[in-house]
Amino acid sequence: SSGINAEWPLRPGLHMTFPRFAERGEGGVFQQQDANECWTEIMRMMSEYLPGEGSTNTETVRKSYIEQYFGGENVTTMKCSETEAEPETKSIEKWTQLRCHINTDVRYMQVGLTMGLKENIEKTSATLERNAVYVKTSNVNRLPSYLTINFIRFFYKEKENINAKVLKDIKFPMEYDAFELCTPELQTKITPARDRFEALRMKKIEIELSGDVKNKKNEKKKEDKEVNYEPCSFSDDLGSSNSGYYELQAVLTHQGRSSSSGHYVAWVKHTEDNWIKCDDEKLSIVKEEDILKLSGGGDWHVAYTLLYGPKRLEIWEDEKKEEDKKEEDKKEEAVPEMEKME
Repeated sequence: SSGINAEWPLRPGLHMTFPRFAERGEGGVFQQQDANECWTEIMRMMSEYLPGEGSTNTETVRKSYIEQYFGGENVTTMKCSETEAEPETKSIEKWTQLRCHINTDVRYMQVGLTMGLKENIEKTSATLERNAVYVKTSNVNRLPSYLTINFIRFFYKEKENINAKVLKDIKFPMEYDAFELCTPELQTKITPARDRFEALRMKKIEIELSGDVKNKKNEKKKEDKEVNYEPCSFSDDLGSSNSGYYELQAVLTHQGRSSSSGHYVAWVKHTEDNWIKCDDEKLSIVKEEDILKLSGGGDWHVAYTLLYGPKRLEIWEDEKKEEDKKEEDKKEEAVPEMEKME
């Protein structure tokens, strides 16, 4: 259905906390604001007031819930390109969103993200005692459960004195694999979970090709009842991603040709097949094919910020039984040992 009315209790609180977003122009109409800046401010505020979760099994307890579930870390190397005498330096950079850079060569989100991992910057060189060009190289050392990606679509045109927009079509996937962005150490760390995903995929293919009626019936029964999933975080780092696999959960789009005007709309995943289009107070149901049309290339709604959530790994019933049996076997083995001690 369409035309569903929705309350918006967040807006008054947002305007009170961030007066900049309550500014009005001619005729008392709210001025256009950058939605990604608004998102960033909300995340920053929540990070100050939502403490991180922790448990006795968690070695790393992060300061805030936002840092746990939305925060990533990069290992960054800085090397001066104008002298070999200056040693390279390494540092850790924290972030809550990755940037997808756009130029004439970028047609896919992955390419734009990879471009953002290497850039030239100018800063003062202690060795040369002047400004010099440095090559900054970054790789992801921690992936969060929820990955935010911002498309760099707005830029300033000095001649026209306007904030222009890149309308180019940049394809993004419904399922995303962040493996290529990671350090070798993180790639090794997330491999076991990825292997389990692959084993499950092959098992489903095997059942489908074998024509095994019994297994197909079991699969249908499994679909009809609640499914159990493996944890999507490392046991010592709550809120992280232990596989690098993601599924698209929400899209923020902009319609218009300038950051100073236009219209923002949110598109949120509701079920496997249905998405909800949040156009101000009006809600309507759309399909996945409508989401894929948000990649750009014209005056239609264009993806500006994406939110990916963890792709979850099912636990099959026979696997669960096998795990339970192993636990029982361990207990039985422990009994004779205790008897020997007595």
